[in-house]
Amino acid sequence: MKIAVLSRAPQAYSTQRLRAAALQRGHTVKVLNTLRFAIDLTADEPDLHYRGRQLSDYDAILPRIGNSITYFGTAVVRQFEQMDVYTPNTANGISSARDKLRANQILSRHNIAMPPTAFVRNRADVRPAIERVGGAPVVIKLLEGTQGIGVILAPQVKVAEAIIETLHSTKQNVLIQKFISESRGRDIRALVVGDRVVAAMRRSAAGDEFRSNVHRGGSVEAVELDPVYERAAVRSAQVMGLRVAGVDMLEGDEGPLVMEVNSSPGLQGIEMATKLDVAGAIIDYIAGQVAFPEIDVRQRLTVSTGYGVAELMVHGAVDLVGKTLGEAGLWERDITVLTLHRGVSVIPNPRKHVVLEAEDRLFCFGKLDEMRSMVPERRRRRAKVRRLPRQPLSE
Repeated sequence: MKIAVLSRAPQAYSTQRLRAAALQRGHTVKVLNTLRFAIDLTADEPDLHYRGRQLSDYDAILPRIGNSITYFGTAVVRQFEQMDVYTPNTANGISSARDKLRANQILSRHNIAMPPTAFVRNRADVRPAIERVGGAPVVIKLLEGTQGIGVILAPQVKVAEAIIETLHSTKQNVLIQKFISESRGRDIRALVVGDRVVAAMRRSAAGDEFRSNVHRGGSVEAVELDPVYERAAVRSAQVMGLRVAGVDMLEGDEGPLVMEVNSSPGLQGIEMATKLDVAGAIIDYIAGQVAFPEIDVRQRLTVSTGYGVAELMVHGAVDLVGKTLGEAGLWERDITVLTLHRGVSVIPNPRKHVVLEAEDRLFCFGKLDEMRSMVPERRRRRAKVRRLPRQPLSE
């Protein structure tokens, strides 16, 4: 197998470890500077040039895209996807994970437990947002921050308002998040590869510091994860579209609270803490997936006129409740159910004998007109038509 590691830091520990793990397994591996690619859109087929020459064939890539080059880096990854080169982390997954607001929106949509969070822009909305997340103290996060930079703990409402107002004046966007006191100065980093957690560590902040990032002097120790934490980590990575991810979680009183999903997790801290070959697990996973490159499902499935993908909700008042998928008559209407979402559970490629329940969500491919007809119309108030005033035009 021929692998390309996309990285601007060939001497970084993570890059070196991934390269060494690939070589130890007999693969050919190259470290390629992401910024030296040129995307060729003139040829009959998608292509890339590297350092002015046409890129040779690769079986897989492993993106290590830095925050400062997310736009160009994801464009390169997307071009590899168009060339059917396997990548464990898609361009969409990387872009979504990098945008903290977008990531929180996606995770909350899939019922992933997180610290209560708000996003506002108007000064008048700041205090109500702080109250909605539980009041002071609150954590204020820059959307573009990394490695603990741009994360501020505000002990009082007035302090929080002053900080947010200052950041907004400099055109910075921030998240307002509840401070989880029971997890102060500690969090869990789970390294997800494919559909399992291959290693996990607990990070503890140094002294009075509330941020546990290793780059801020925090310490690490290996930890055996509870199954609840494992499921939360794997599901978070999956809904973000990432097959290799570092999932950061707080240890709340009622279970794991996901803080962030990192698309380019560092390997040094977790390998040193756990003494596990995490880089090797990543390479082994890629080797097993090379024959099945991921594709943009929506892009590929919507090229047929009149067909597309949609999500159908089974409402309690709908006569589908209690029926099997076979009895629902979807296939007769040229609608194929790809996955069934029930609460936090996902049933891929559900069979016709599966009984539908209220609030089930069906991710389908089929005729758009047929799927539209299955969505109940929203009830709207009909405005009462008033009589014309005696003097309709003011003088």
